[in-house]
Amino acid sequence: MNKSEQLLALAKLRQSKIYEGYTGIGDYWDGVYECDHVSPYTKTAGNVDAEVMFILKDWSSDEQLSGPVGEHGRDSIEFGYDPSVRTNKNLRALLKVHFGLSLQDTFGTNLFPFIKKGAMNASIPMRDLTAAAVEFAIPQIEVVSPKVVICLGKDVINAIRKGIGMDRVDYLTQAIDSPFSHGEVRIWAQSHPSQQGTNNRNRIGSVSDDWSRMSEEARINLQI
Repeated sequence: MNKSEQLLALAKLRQSKIYEGYTGIGDYWDGVYECDHVSPYTKTAGNVDAEVMFILKDWSSDEQLSGPVGEHGRDSIEFGYDPSVRTNKNLRALLKVHFGLSLQDTFGTNLFPFIKKGAMNASIPMRDLTAAAVEFAIPQIEVVSPKVVICLGKDVINAIRKGIGMDRVDYLTQAIDSPFSHGEVRIWAQSHPSQQGTNNRNRIGSVSDDWSRMSEEARINLQI
């Protein structure tokens, strides 16, 4: 199978099962949010030959998807993400400034492909995040085989680390300062691009400096 066929198989696997305690992307409004990707985000960030891949934590929540579709919901249906959300604005800016890339140049996905109960800020247990990393996120990394994977937030990097047999890190700073390789792929942690995540990181470091170090290594060692 080629890359697109392998990724479609992972999407079909996601559609065929739901982890206990969660719902599926297709369970809302007669399935208008459903797609043939592990994450709807890949509708826009879907370059299967991308050199740069990013992984966000999870796509939405039951409270968010149960509400009226509205303008923002229509954007999520068409593009797989809401361009007006600050997280997405910040992420687009960081990719453009530090790699010269648009979302369409990258491959983007969410670590956890099911829908949690409650609001967008509801937590997901690490055991479920790690299970999703093993079953969905790490296979996507291996299929796409980018040069760089950017894991956005401590939960994402810890789930990936645990999924490939590494120890968790206690602090995001430690994760940012400890990139590692999985096969030929270089995996980096960065702060979550939400405004809160950005502000928290900038209190003790610099998001811009973090991304600059990452992109500089990519240019020197990976020739991106």
